Amino acid sequence: MRLILLGPPGAGKGTQAERLMKKYNIPQLSTGDMLRAAVKAGTPIGLQAKAVMDAGALVSDDVVVGIISDRLNEPDARNGFILDGFPRTVAQAKALDEMLETKSMQLDGIIGLKVDEEALLARIEKRANETKAAGGTVRADDNPETFKTRLDAYRAQTAPVAAYYDGKGTLKVIDGMAPIDEVSKAIDAALAG
Repeated sequence: MRLILLGPPGAGKGTQAERLMKKYNIPQLSTGDMLRAAVKAGTPIGLQAKAVMDAGALVSDDVVVGIISDRLNEPDARNGFILDGFPRTVAQAKALDEMLETKSMQLDGIIGLKVDEEALLARIEKRANETKAAGGTVRADDNPETFKTRLDAYRAQTAPVAAYYDGKGTLKVIDGMAPIDEVSKAIDAALAG
């Protein structure tokens, strides 16, 4: 099973990815984790990425796609994978399509988790307030201002990726505001159908 999970921050992609990993015995491929692993391993593409990151710049699409291409050659990804956090742009989606074609691979599903952004923001604010009230430290991801910034970046860069796949007729949209088990069942039904 080769999947892409799309959706804004807080939509539940991580939760659903965990369930899908267990169900299909496939890895979740996070570009951030892969970049760090490639740098640590000192692979040619990892060294290229390290030079860019050390300069404080963003790693190019070519480097990111190269790292994903290398990662898909590893034994645990042979039966499939879940891409979460990639592709972030339409250019990356097109590069992924080309790379998969050269490997004679096809995606089995592109799942878009649709959410009510106002409700998500309210959820984040509530969680932040509850954490503060309990005397805890609010995680950076649960800071409402940080969340708004991430949501704006998602809308500008990543939301068009969903439109790209929708235009190809491959996007399956799931109500990400439903209870977790219902979202999982809807994803299973979308992948089966």
